[in-house]
Amino acid sequence: MKNLVTDVPGILVGHADDAKAATGTTAIIFEEPAVASADIRGGGPGTRELDLLDPVATVERIDAIALSGGSAFGLDAGAGVQAWLAGQGRGFAVGPARIPIVPGAILFDMFSGGDKNWGRFPPYRELGYAAAQNAAKNFALGSVGAGYGASTQNLKGGIGSASARSESGHVVGAIAAANAAGRVTLGGDGHFFAAAFEQDNEFGGRGFPKAQAKVELALKGDLRQNTTIALVATDAVLTKAQAKRLAVMAGAGLAIAIHPVYTPLDGDAVFTAATGKKKLDDPVRDLARLGALAAQCLARAVARGVYEAASLPFPGAQPSWKDKYGR
Repeated sequence: MKNLVTDVPGILVGHADDAKAATGTTAIIFEEPAVASADIRGGGPGTRELDLLDPVATVERIDAIALSGGSAFGLDAGAGVQAWLAGQGRGFAVGPARIPIVPGAILFDMFSGGDKNWGRFPPYRELGYAAAQNAAKNFALGSVGAGYGASTQNLKGGIGSASARSESGHVVGAIAAANAAGRVTLGGDGHFFAAAFEQDNEFGGRGFPKAQAKVELALKGDLRQNTTIALVATDAVLTKAQAKRLAVMAGAGLAIAIHPVYTPLDGDAVFTAATGKKKLDDPVRDLARLGALAAQCLARAVARGVYEAASLPFPGAQPSWKDKYGR
């Protein structure tokens, strides 16, 4: 176990960045098509192929998920991931045709400090293709991929990931691009809201403040500049309805790690995927335990994304956690 979402068998992750534009894309590739669903709680989401994840929709499995910066421009990243998959002969079979199924979501990083005057077409299709090409078991955290230009109210945001094994032997993992309207820390010393679930000092080991800290209601200057997007995955055999329930439970991880969350113009979104390697012995109790563990993993992933982030080399760039609080 490497404490990454790729600890779930059958999952690969790749990033691609554009340093000049201070943005990027992350591709999550399923080695075999995975059962998937999603739970969208933010008031201003930007998504691709979301309807087919409904349990009543025809397509049962997907090939990849694209997470991207760039606001609505970033939805092009899914087309790049799809193009790479098509080149591998992947996709939903319709007669002789193969249609790769790539849902996705975007976050707002248009004020990250980079040059967004990219001309006729934004770079996200090519970034999506490159991210898919780069997909592997090991991947970087922090200011990379979809988290390159991410931010929170007071600290630089980024890509985080975490994993765990349930009592039933199932593996659960999460990956998140933390770009919140609110904060992931409380008090003045860099303590994370998610501290109760931290493992092996993965985001600094600070725990909670010794004295009770006041939780401030702090927001970015413009609520439109936000959105935390994530995937929670498991190796369990799940139906689409069960994957939907897992997404609903996993979304609690954002509420654990971020305050405030699900604001009117955030697009907070949690995808779930099941790679189907290990059956549930007790479909109700095991799923409940997986959902609780998924929420914990997601909270940890959000905190790790901020902890591992690095400030961007632009005037007035947000400080990183390590800049402000040390290692």
